[in-house]
Amino acid sequence: LVEMVQSGGGSVQTGGSLRLSCVASGLTDRPHCMAWFRQTPGNQREGVAGIDADERTAYDESVEGRFTISEDKAAKILYLQMDSLKPEDSGTYFCAAEYCPHSARPIVTYDLKPQGFVYWGKGTPVTVSS
Repeated sequence: LVEMVQSGGGSVQTGGSLRLSCVASGLTDRPHCMAWFRQTPGNQREGVAGIDADERTAYDESVEGRFTISEDKAAKILYLQMDSLKPEDSGTYFCAAEYCPHSARPIVTYDLKPQGFVYWGKGTPVTVSS
């Protein structure tokens, strides 16, 4: 049984920083991909950042250069460092994981779709005030 437990998040002013964490307990040592998604009321969950089995990363253009996704593979912990936050970054953030093979093709933004991920965290709110 894979359980994704999130922490971090909260409220911050424009320009501030936050760090999200997600512990993927039960995830085996098989190659896997992980990602962060954001959802706002009335909208679909959208991909923010992803990291593949070879630790290559992809970002939505709205966060490129401001957010950094990383993973402690030994501990199975996923992070999202969010800097220079803007009000439009507000929402509920979800971590996600799936088993995926090593691949010659790196993860790209197009891959950040909810239907591609099996295991999900419960979400953590992020509020950025102007």
